[in-house]
Order: sequence, then structure tokens, then C-alpha cells
Amino acid sequence: MLSGRIFKTLFVCIISVSLISCGKKKTGQQDQGRMGNIIANIEGFVVRPSNLDQTISVSGTLKPFEETNLMPEMSGRVVAINLEEGKFVRQGSLLVKIFDEDLQAQLHKAQAQLLIAQQISERQGELVKVNGISQTDFDQSVLQVNSIKADIEVLKAQIRKSEIRAPYDGVIGLRNISIGAQVTPGTSVAIIRSEKQLKLDFSVPEKYSAQVRPGTKIYFTIQSETRKFEASVMATEEGIDASTRVLKVRSLVNVDTPSLLPGTFATVEVALKQEKGALMIPTQSIIPREKDKQLIVAKAGKAKFMTVITSVRQDSMIEVVRGLNPGDTVVTTGILFIKTGSNLKFSRVK
Repeated sequence: MLSGRIFKTLFVCIISVSLISCGKKKTGQQDQGRMGNIIANIEGFVVRPSNLDQTISVSGTLKPFEETNLMPEMSGRVVAINLEEGKFVRQGSLLVKIFDEDLQAQLHKAQAQLLIAQQISERQGELVKVNGISQTDFDQSVLQVNSIKADIEVLKAQIRKSEIRAPYDGVIGLRNISIGAQVTPGTSVAIIRSEKQLKLDFSVPEKYSAQVRPGTKIYFTIQSETRKFEASVMATEEGIDASTRVLKVRSLVNVDTPSLLPGTFATVEVALKQEKGALMIPTQSIIPREKDKQLIVAKAGKAKFMTVITSVRQDSMIEVVRGLNPGDTVVTTGILFIKTGSNLKFSRVK
């Protein structure tokens, strides 16, 4: 009798445990079904209107305002050099002299011939007044004088070609020749560059070309300096480059530091205009597609994919000009795991 009661008690306990286990399993499955579509631990960004200083960043190159590769105009032997490397020279200073003694001798000969021809022409001028010679003979003597004068000018021009002079005030670079060197018109003697000013060349995309005009202030930085330098646009090309779709721009830089050297790479910031009420969002929230761009907006706690049109891009933010409203919450992390209609649970919202 006792064993029968024990058996019944054990049977009731087993049935109770089974029912409780089944209930827990069913409840767990229902909770899992409700929680399985929730994307948790994601971050969001609340869109609010702000003032946008439209600034684009492009690459540029510093160039000398004037730069000339000095080359001789004639072949010959170098007999004098006044090229002090890295030194300032004035416009017209004699830098290189090529042997010209043969030309000097021809010049002296022509000058002596001119003196005699002028004396003969003067005497014949007196004779023609008294009909001592014909007018034709006198004209021949005048022609002889003018012809010798022309020969002298040719010789002087050839002698000037034996000299290399500074075309403007500037600084001499490294010279490539020495005394006694044989040079030709293709020989590079040295490079002279203007000292006080530099040019900064850069290009802006076609859509910003109308906003860049002569006088526009720009700022640029170089790798060896932390501060920003100022320049002003001096000219632009009169057309868009058909192959690259950019507008070439040249600006003027007043040199005030030795670190600004020709050929230096520069990062140029061009301020275009200020726009009020711009909708800026983090760049990582944009989903690029083949033909458009999308982002994910939280609507009543659920994910909704929105097609948007963007405009100005800054370092970490981008402007949305269509497809977004103030107050929308944009998903910025975990984008790859979200589907349309997913329940969103934010861990942080900026």
C-alpha cells in the first residue's frame, strides 16, 4: 500500500516537471520570435539644420612666379662666370660670358671702315654741290656708309648673344657649367627664379567653377608647416578641361617663410559660400549604390531605407539636399545588418 502511494507521488512529480519544462520552452520560443528581428547596440544621429560654410579641399602645387632656364644663344667656350649659387641678382647682371674675341676684331674692322666711308661721303657731298661728281657717285658713297653701319649692328647683336644676363631680379639655383666649358644653345647653365612671390596652381571641380573668381581668398597648408597660408586667385582658365572636367586656377602667394619652396605640394581650402539651414549627417551613414545613394532612418522604431541626394562633403560630414527632414534619426552604425522593417534599439543617439 505504501509502495503504491510512493509510485503515485513520483508519477505526479514527473508529470508536473514535464508540464513546467514545456511551458518554459514555449515561452522562450515566443520571446525569441519577438526579439529575433531587433537590431540592438546601434548608434544614431538626429538631423538638425545648421549653418554650412561650403569649403572644398583640393590639391595644389607651389610654383615660382617667374622661372627661367638660362641657356646660351650661341656655341662657344665659357670665359667668365658670375653665377653665385643661391644668390640674388639684379635684372641685366652679366652672368656668363662666351669667347667673342673674333667678333670683337670684326667689329673694330667694321668701325674703321665706317670712319673712312664717312670721310669719303663727306668729301663727295661737297663735290656734288659744285657738280664735281655725279649724284649717282654720291649716292653710292652714302649707301656704303649705311651698309657698314648695318654690319656693325649685326656684329654687336652677335656679341650680345655671347652674354647671358639676368632677365629679371631673382635668385640663381645650382649652376651646371664651369670656366672653359664648351656650350651650345641647348646647354642648361642654371635656373633663375623670382624671389618675393610664388604662384599656387590648383583645380576645382566643374560644379564649383562659377564660384571661383579673381580676387577670391583661399588658404593652404604644406606638410612642413602647421599654420595656414593665405593666397588670392589671380586668374582662371577661360574654359573647363574637357578630359578632367575641372577648372584650372592660379593664385598669388606673397612669400614670407623659407619653407614655401617651388614644387611643394599644398592642400588648398576654397571657401565657396555660407548656407543656412543645411542638413548635415555623418558620411558613414550613406549607403552608395550604382545609380543613387541611400540611408536608414528610424520611423516609429523601425528601419526605413531612404533615397537621398547629397551635395557638399566635409571631413566627416556630408550635406543632404533631398530625401531627409529635420528631426529624422539616421542610423550611423551596424548598417550592414539592418533590413527594411527591422526593429531598432539605439545604444547612443547624437
